[in-house]
Amino acid sequence: MSGSIDQAFVTQFQAEVHEAYQRQGSKLRPAIRSKSNVKGATTIFQRVGRGTASSKARNNAVPVMNLEYSAVSCFLQDHYAGDWIDKLDELKTNADEIGVLASAGAHALGRKTDELIITALDLGTREAVGTQAGQTDNDGLTRAKVLLAFEMLGAMDVPDDGNRYAVVGWKQWSELLTLPEFASADYVGDANLPWRGMQAKQWLGATWIPHSGLTKTGTIRSCYFFHKTAIGHAAASEIVTDVTWHGDRAAHFVNSMMSQGACLIDDAGVVRMRCKE
Repeated sequence: MSGSIDQAFVTQFQAEVHEAYQRQGSKLRPAIRSKSNVKGATTIFQRVGRGTASSKARNNAVPVMNLEYSAVSCFLQDHYAGDWIDKLDELKTNADEIGVLASAGAHALGRKTDELIITALDLGTREAVGTQAGQTDNDGLTRAKVLLAFEMLGAMDVPDDGNRYAVVGWKQWSELLTLPEFASADYVGDANLPWRGMQAKQWLGATWIPHSGLTKTGTIRSCYFFHKTAIGHAAASEIVTDVTWHGDRAAHFVNSMMSQGACLIDDAGVVRMRCKE
């Protein structure tokens, strides 16, 4: 049983239980390539290389592109989030404690999904680091660093097809808000102002997302500019919740679980922006 359940008692708190502030599920899963209903402990994502067009002589065979195919394995992991609710504790609160714990477990597993995706992003090797002002590790997220990452994606012919994404920390999101090109209606128009909602916005042909779970090493926060097809996510089991009664404990056990994994498919489609924080 949770040792903090007494904090919800009506003698100390209002009838409605307010969950602690936390990210509401996965924010990054819609931004990557995903497959569901996977059978087994691993699955394969196919990666296709570039083809080259060429001419042919009259009546000769059409030349083949000789595309290079490769397979990337994605390993799935099982994750659980559960807790006990004592029967007599339920009598002392007006809140639906089972519903609260089920929701909290789903949110915890949603954050775990993002953790798996961020771990895959961390495997990328291409970094937007230059020698010009604003492009070094001693800088935060600057206009120069963003444009360098933008150039690197373009140089690798990463499609600018509406499926580019950028995920940054909240400190870096605050730094972006100081850039007129990001936050001023004179540049992005009224529809794409970040002030309309702090969960995502469109800029430079990409969807920008603030996130609190990005990897931080020392004073460096790793932010990413990437294409949706560069990262793979697989789910053998979506998040499910089971509630069972245990008479020997006189309590319900609320258990949420999932089986998912993530992998780096194409290193060329991911650019890391190292930002001092």
